[in-house]
Amino acid sequence: MEISALYHFPVKSLQGHQCKSLPLDQFGAINDRRWMLVNDDNQFVTQRRLRAMAQLKATVTDKGVRLENAEGEHIEVRQPGTEAERRTVRVWNDDVTARDAGNDAAHWLSEQLQTPLRLVAMGSEFSRPLSAPRSDRQVSFADAVPLLVISQASLDDLNSRLAEPVSMLRFRPNLVVSGCEPFAEDQWKTLTIHTHDGPLVFDCTHPCARCAIPGLHPFTGRAHKEPLRTLTSYRRGEDGQIYFGMNLAPASAEQNPATIHLGDRVEVR
Repeated sequence: MEISALYHFPVKSLQGHQCKSLPLDQFGAINDRRWMLVNDDNQFVTQRRLRAMAQLKATVTDKGVRLENAEGEHIEVRQPGTEAERRTVRVWNDDVTARDAGNDAAHWLSEQLQTPLRLVAMGSEFSRPLSAPRSDRQVSFADAVPLLVISQASLDDLNSRLAEPVSMLRFRPNLVVSGCEPFAEDQWKTLTIHTHDGPLVFDCTHPCARCAIPGLHPFTGRAHKEPLRTLTSYRRGEDGQIYFGMNLAPASAEQNPATIHLGDRVEVR
């Protein structure tokens, strides 16, 4: 088994990128979901509410992030410094301190998405512990845990049942693993990646319950019946949720920083 694809999504729920390497820190993948859109109530906003977010591309730059629409219009946003306004923002049930990215970014995004929005970023004081029993570990603006893994075989199995195949971007993972059976990840307890910097060990915390976003085209935000209709026919759990992928958290808070590369060997148990 090996790492066959890597992805990062700089701004939560905007377009992301496939990449050749994925450096990690204590919050997960560096440059992954380190920025986020919030509304007037400082609540996080995603494609679940604003489908047009799928049409905006976010790219990391040396100084911050570049936001671009489908017509190529763009804005460069600097990483907020210590002088930037602090905001208490909510991600699901977590209230965290973030830094406001300024009025220019807010105006541009509000115009693009036709609703009042602010762009916020993680600052040096950011802290968002995982739920017990892993409260000694941290997560970014990601939904629940630092990383999401999906096997290529699982997507291949799904696409074999669809009239039109869908891309892995529908499911927004960080890691794609090849060399296992479809949905083998459902049973994994730990996942070890043998990187150039040494082994990285992750707990497989829980299967990923899917919302409506996999039913949205990853570049237009248009809603489609597939692949959720087909997934419902064979991936629905006893709780009624549709499951696709596995959530990952570092097995230890003391794990050294490392970089995951394409082709890194993977072991599971």
